[in-house]
Amino acid sequence: MELCHITFGYPGRELFRDFSLRVEPGERVILTGASGRGKTTLLRLMAGLEVPREGAVQGIPAGGISMVFQENRLFPGLTVLENLTMAVPGAGRGELLGLLEAVGLGGEAERLPGELSGGMARRVAIVRAAALGSSLALLDEPFAGLDGENRRRAAQLLTERLGGAALVAAVHHREEGELLGAGGRLRWVEL
Repeated sequence: MELCHITFGYPGRELFRDFSLRVEPGERVILTGASGRGKTTLLRLMAGLEVPREGAVQGIPAGGISMVFQENRLFPGLTVLENLTMAVPGAGRGELLGLLEAVGLGGEAERLPGELSGGMARRVAIVRAAALGSSLALLDEPFAGLDGENRRRAAQLLTERLGGAALVAAVHHREEGELLGAGGRLRWVEL
């Protein structure tokens, strides 16, 4: 994945000018910086959800991207298991239930998202990204709303399931980025 000399901004506010970033397979890139510096926008550019005014984004995997958005983006009328099955149709029920168990949600497969706490819904979003297993994972504040133990379990699932994938994560706290460093090179990028 590579951002080549991109320029991007919103009306009245430029976020990036001639910005470049290359992410190697298996590398872990941790984006840090104050709110409003462009971490989420950079992930959206990498996912192809935004288009730079100048420059190019290269290497978006044809098979899709494992992504955890700032919002959990779960379908409210579908159960937890149905949300996962829709996102990862090739995964078997047993595999998905095992992933839910790994993050402490083994008994929640038949619940609707509205019946979950914010932290539980966040873990479902993390399971969805881990289950997809793309060669590129983009994580936007993946551990928001999670306590220490649930943060550790979620990070372990992501690093195990996305072991060889390139991973780019926007975080506010250094320890969250450090949790994702297992199994790959860790590089910090301050925006």
